[in-house]
Amino acid sequence: MQRCREVIGEMLGTFMLVLFGCGAVSVSVLFGMYHGVMQVALAWGMGVTLAIYATRHLSCAHLNPAVSLAMVLSGRMSFRKLPVYLAAQIAGALLAGGVLYALFAPSIAAYESVHAIVRGTPASVQTGMMFGEYYPGPGTAAVVSLPLAMGAEALGTFLLVLMMRRS
Repeated sequence: MQRCREVIGEMLGTFMLVLFGCGAVSVSVLFGMYHGVMQVALAWGMGVTLAIYATRHLSCAHLNPAVSLAMVLSGRMSFRKLPVYLAAQIAGALLAGGVLYALFAPSIAAYESVHAIVRGTPASVQTGMMFGEYYPGPGTAAVVSLPLAMGAEALGTFLLVLMMRRS
């Protein structure tokens, strides 16, 4: 029973996180509704917060494979639980991506048509970024190397794990 609760918690929480976060990026890309990375970051932050509050009673609300791995490495979670958590998180993220694609497919097609974007070409990053993180974002002059991007993600994950209460 406990394992079922953990799977549901991780899947639902990750679904919510990706739905809110990637949904905000989608709205920004397709409709230009946000004017700056701060608004998208705040939407991601609200998604994380809501997902944690909604699922913390079911699982530890890791919602991220990096957090689950950090918990195992720090001895705060059994290694036996890791595959279950990872599978639930991946399933939740894929479901959210599918829901977002279903909701935005007509708008994505229209955007690509208007901007003469062909999927698979370098220009397709403009719509592909809705389903993940791309450094730098389209239209920016900033150059962020892969090691720097990975370092930023590692720091953010470290700070999130640091704030998690020891159970």
